[in-house]
Amino acid sequence: MHKSYTVEEARKKLEQYCAYQERCHEEVVQKLKSLNMIPQAIDVIIAYLIEHNFLNEERFAKSFARGKHRIKHWGRVRIINELKARKISRYNIDAALKELNEDEYLKAFNDLAERFWESAKESNLMKKKKKTFEFLMRKGYEYNLITSKLERF
Repeated sequence: MHKSYTVEEARKKLEQYCAYQERCHEEVVQKLKSLNMIPQAIDVIIAYLIEHNFLNEERFAKSFARGKHRIKHWGRVRIINELKARKISRYNIDAALKELNEDEYLKAFNDLAERFWESAKESNLMKKKKKTFEFLMRKGYEYNLITSKLERF
């Protein structure tokens, strides 16, 4: 038997959930559904969280972009796709991308590409370039950035 929550209990639980780390609306809705809250209660709680600044999708998108780039070294393409998967608006995605400093972005890309290139255990040059290309694409870097880098290897 699942524990049932009052709107007040669920609201308190979600305040802590949102205070712990930035969340997008989609994550909060899923969490409320997992607590067996009815749609009307979900709407009331989400409105409360937004009004009291526990939930802010632009802040989430900016934090997400900075973190994923700095920690996981994701490129713009991957960040955009991951934000879209979380149903983040185009406006907030654009705001998030502005958080990425161009010089730091290119430095991270070049460091990542060179580290991968050096560590790739592949004697065939074409295969090594292919593996490097695929790795950088998975990380979400732009096609033209990758191809111009590979021309210099």
